Amino acid sequence: MNYIEINIETSAAGIEPVVSELLSIGITDTVVEDPRDIEDLMDKKQTYDWDYLDDSIMEKMKEVPSVIVYLEDTEENRQLSKLTETTISELKADAAAGEFGENVDFGSLDVTVKFDDDSEWKDKWKEFFKPSQISESIVVKPTWEEYENKDSKLVIEIDPGMAFGTGTHETTSLCVKMLEKYEKKGDDVLDVGCGSGILSIAAALLGAKDVLGVDVDPIAVEVADENIALNKVAEVARAQYGDLTKGIDYKADVVVANLMADLVMMLAEDVAKHMKENGFFISSGILIEKEEVVSEHLKKLGFTIVEVVRDNGWCAIVAKID
Repeated sequence: MNYIEINIETSAAGIEPVVSELLSIGITDTVVEDPRDIEDLMDKKQTYDWDYLDDSIMEKMKEVPSVIVYLEDTEENRQLSKLTETTISELKADAAAGEFGENVDFGSLDVTVKFDDDSEWKDKWKEFFKPSQISESIVVKPTWEEYENKDSKLVIEIDPGMAFGTGTHETTSLCVKMLEKYEKKGDDVLDVGCGSGILSIAAALLGAKDVLGVDVDPIAVEVADENIALNKVAEVARAQYGDLTKGIDYKADVVVANLMADLVMMLAEDVAKHMKENGFFISSGILIEKEEVVSEHLKKLGFTIVEVVRDNGWCAIVAKID
């Protein structure tokens, strides 16, 4: 498959604004390369008992942060890459004009677009997907990795493919942590925008009686059902094509939606129609800078904000209907 790689050079302060701008034009899957992550690992090197660090890792620490987007090479995505260049150029102009405050440094915001094929890298990403504990009780592991479950964790095996998340992103972790806290055994759970099915599987493993995952992408539904079967929870969980406004007749004790702020607000009114009395609405995919506007929107629709949790620039909002 031919693909497009868009690389945006920025700074530590510029990562969030860049990701936010990409979200605004519909790009939800990004890769952030931040030398601070390597510094964090260096600070924890005793934890990993490292004796040697490759020179290439030391060189990585000298690089500037960047946000990278990978797109299939289609005419539509070529237009999207041009829109990305325009959007980041506007962000650069706004920053230079002081729209984000004086002396704010978002880096060069240089955008590089490359066209290539995946013959060399189509499986490369798998090297970076390792078993990861994403909540107190749940571990996500790729199907191709071994994991010794010494502490009797609930293990989700996932084969997301390149088009879907691995479950290790902060927004997924926040949703799972809130499912652990607010889902009760025997609950019915609705997973809106189920993607590869991680939240549906987590809800089932946590004791849900019935789980329905819905997605507007038929490929996501297929992948989610495959992962549900892989994790042996098909007796209680399933995925279905559709959205909350078209043919979904389901009421849940817990509705979870790991989308993005604008989609959460757009779907919130319909979410309420699918909630049982005293049910909880867990939403994430929300940048902290949009936390207030999402919370206020939910309040206007009759929701009470129960809890907001944050992690690395992202937040999850737990709400219920008064």
